Amino acid sequence: MSDQTARTIREFVLTRFPSVALDDAVDIFTLGFVNSLFAMELVMFLEKEFALRIPNEDMSLDNFRTVAAMTALVGRLRSPDTASVGEA
Repeated sequence: MSDQTARTIREFVLTRFPSVALDDAVDIFTLGFVNSLFAMELVMFLEKEFALRIPNEDMSLDNFRTVAAMTALVGRLRSPDTASVGEA
């Protein structure tokens, strides 16, 4: 699942910044293209695409810096231990 998750996230980022050489470890915030609006788009994309809710305590910039970090975040939030996160 994580390979597909990473691919999906990478494709989303590349739709906004197609000329960027992007691998899973590139800090997209240091590239100079990302602003606060795109950061919110990332959150909304991850929540919608992966049917999850990102809790406030996970709204750390470090969770969104790289494709690998976002993939790990999605994996944590979709694990059986956190399956009920966002359900109410």
